[in-house]
Amino acid sequence: MERGNRSQLTHFILVGLPYPPELRVPLFLFFLLIYLLTLCGNLLILLAVARERRLHKPMYWFLCHLSFLDMTVSSVVVPKVVAGFLPGGGAISFHGCMAQLFFFHFLGCTECFLYMVMPCDRFLAICKPLRYSVIMNRRACLCLAAGTWLGGSLNSTMQTVLSFRLPYGRDPQVGYLFCDIPAVLKLVCGDTALNELVTSMDIGFLAVTCFLLILTSYVYIGLAILRICSAEGKRRAFSTCMVHITVVVTYYVPLVFIYLRPGSQHPLDGVVAVFYTTVTPLLNPLIYTLRNKEMKAALRRLAYGQALSQNGTKG
Repeated sequence: MERGNRSQLTHFILVGLPYPPELRVPLFLFFLLIYLLTLCGNLLILLAVARERRLHKPMYWFLCHLSFLDMTVSSVVVPKVVAGFLPGGGAISFHGCMAQLFFFHFLGCTECFLYMVMPCDRFLAICKPLRYSVIMNRRACLCLAAGTWLGGSLNSTMQTVLSFRLPYGRDPQVGYLFCDIPAVLKLVCGDTALNELVTSMDIGFLAVTCFLLILTSYVYIGLAILRICSAEGKRRAFSTCMVHITVVVTYYVPLVFIYLRPGSQHPLDGVVAVFYTTVTPLLNPLIYTLRNKEMKAALRRLAYGQALSQNGTKG
C-alpha cells in the first residue's frame, strides 16, 4: 500500500443497512437482544458439556469449539453493528477495520474447517463403530481442532494482507455492517481484479469444496444408516445427521452467495451478511439443543442443579 494514500484515510464509516429514522431504537434493541441471546445460548452449551461427564465425547468436543467460535464471531461483528445505531457509532479506525476483517475471517474460516471435521467424526462413529474410539482418541481430536484454528489463521492473514496493501481514496464510507473484503475493496483507488479473483478462488471455492465434501460424507453416512437393523438406531442416527446438515446449510449457503460474487452491488448482500453474522450464531445452539436429547437432558440437569443450589443457599 502506498504510504501517502494510507495516511489520507485514517478511519472508515460503517454505513450499514438503510433504515427509517424511527426504527433506530427498535433495531438497536433487536441486535442487542440477538447478541445477548447468542452469548447466553452458546455459553450454556459450553457449561453443560464441561459439567456433564457423559458428554465428554469427540462430537461434543467439536461442538464446544463451534459454540466458542459463534460467540467470538458475534462479538467481533455485532457490538459494532449495535454501536452503529448510536450517534457517531459507525466510525472505525483504519487499523480497527483491519483487525475486524482479520478476526472475522480468522474465526469464520476456522468454523468453515470445523464444519468439515464434524461430519468426519459422525462418519467414523456410524460407519466404523468398532474402531471409532481408537481412531478418534484424545490426541486425534486435539490435532483436528488445532488444524482448523491454524488453517483459519493462515487463510485470514493472507486475505488481510492482500486487502490492505492497496491504495485507498478519500471516501471513508463502507456500505456494509462491518469491515469485510467485498465492501472494503470498493473503496480502493486502483485495480482490484486480483483481489477479487483471490477472494473467489480462496474463500468462495473453499466454501464450495468443503460443502461438497460434507455432502459426500453424509451420503456415505446415509448408506451406512440404511444398513442398521434397529429402527431406533436408524432414527437416532438420522436425527443427529439432520442436525449437522441443517447447521451446515445455514452457514455455507450465505458464504457462497457473498464470496463467489465479490464485486457484486446487490442489495441482498447486506441482508445475507446480517443473517450469517448475527442470526446463524444464534441458531446453532437452538438447533443442537432442540434436536439433541443428550444436550437437552444436560441443560435440564444444569438448570435443575442451579435451582437446587439457590434453594439450598436460601435454606
